[in-house]
Amino acid sequence: MKCILIKNAKIVNEGVIFEGDVLIENDIIVEIAESISAKSSDCQIIDAEGNYLIPGAIDDQVHFREPGLTYKGDIESESRAAVAGGITTYIEQPNTIPNAVTQEILEQKYELAAEKSYANYSFMMGATNDNLEEVLKTNPRNVAGIKIFLGSSTGNMLVDNEDTLEKIFSSTPMLIAVHCEDEETIRNNTEKYKAEYGEDVPVTMHHLIRSEEACYISSSKAVALAKKTGARLHVFHLSTAKEMDLFTNKIPLEEKKITAEVCIHHLWFTNEDYATKGNLIKWNPAVKTANDRKVLWEALLDDRIDVIATDHAPHTLEEKQQPYLKAPSGGPLVQHAVVAMFEAHHQGKISIEKIVEKMCHNPAKLFKIENRGFIKEGYYADLVIVNPGLPWSVKKENIFAKCGWSPFEGFTFKSRITHTFVNGQLVYNAFKVKNIRAGKRLLFDR
Repeated sequence: MKCILIKNAKIVNEGVIFEGDVLIENDIIVEIAESISAKSSDCQIIDAEGNYLIPGAIDDQVHFREPGLTYKGDIESESRAAVAGGITTYIEQPNTIPNAVTQEILEQKYELAAEKSYANYSFMMGATNDNLEEVLKTNPRNVAGIKIFLGSSTGNMLVDNEDTLEKIFSSTPMLIAVHCEDEETIRNNTEKYKAEYGEDVPVTMHHLIRSEEACYISSSKAVALAKKTGARLHVFHLSTAKEMDLFTNKIPLEEKKITAEVCIHHLWFTNEDYATKGNLIKWNPAVKTANDRKVLWEALLDDRIDVIATDHAPHTLEEKQQPYLKAPSGGPLVQHAVVAMFEAHHQGKISIEKIVEKMCHNPAKLFKIENRGFIKEGYYADLVIVNPGLPWSVKKENIFAKCGWSPFEGFTFKSRITHTFVNGQLVYNAFKVKNIRAGKRLLFDR
């Protein structure tokens, strides 16, 4: 039996921080107490004195690029970056090549992850205008949910047929996650700025092209359709103040049929940063204004927004250095998401308990992930030790993502991840990822 005893930790769980010890046997947390003695001489003891012990973060939206786009990233490289950043579980999206829009292709991704993943994993089933039959075959026990792109994406994944949308919403009992941007509005805005600038539209126009209006038109339609059909809707990467009126904090998360997510980049950057960061912060939906960011923070803290994610979506630096209209949207974020939120804590914006709620507990509740997301006896030992006072700077040589760059490059974080455990195995320690692919396929309690 493999035994690890974590001593003297500031344990963060369910809105409380308390000092204590955690005993792990094999892949399970077996005891949590004020003081635990090692039961055998071969039990590894880790002294976490002065540091926080949090559940491993659960990132409900990543793009790890495998299969088909592995020159940008792959399951192995990006899951290594995730565990280095304290993310022990991820849910990956279907816009790989080929798109995961049949059960056969979806299962092939699970087979790849079983061989390669350092972190726990699930993959979304993708919807199109014409694959309803395949969508309805999806197993709710071992697949996270159904993903619908209501804005353009890779391949044939834009779902813009209203009859099809209503059929998907009304016929699947599973969680439906949506990317909301109105394609017609974006096309019209693009033409408007091309008329002004030609092909040399500056990136500073990105938030005006993929505008507040484009986001609101699409997200309000999705919310209205969910209310009409009773669908279980989760809206990914919200970016505008206006959209916050669509969501409620009046009922507990467990009772919500419509839930909301915000990503690290929309909480961190504003359109003013395009001048220095350029295409490195070109995402869809776009990073918007300082007021949008302010209201997103307010909605996060008052529980209209339920989850913090990354939308980790790496591209090569060469791709990002193309002119704005040609440069792809997305960037790598899994390695720096948890420490970025701890940075916000240092700035007085959010409590550590709230970070854990939004990055660990709520994704587990929202997707009904079995025995993860909390520090509880009987749960899987997905755990992270965070030193809140060990500064480090993001440099090319310490970036784990395959693309080799980060929008945080040059920034010095005050906090550092020192240990990451996945299923009871210490996969990251002393700023190195061990060659242990400890990830397991997620199961869902539904």
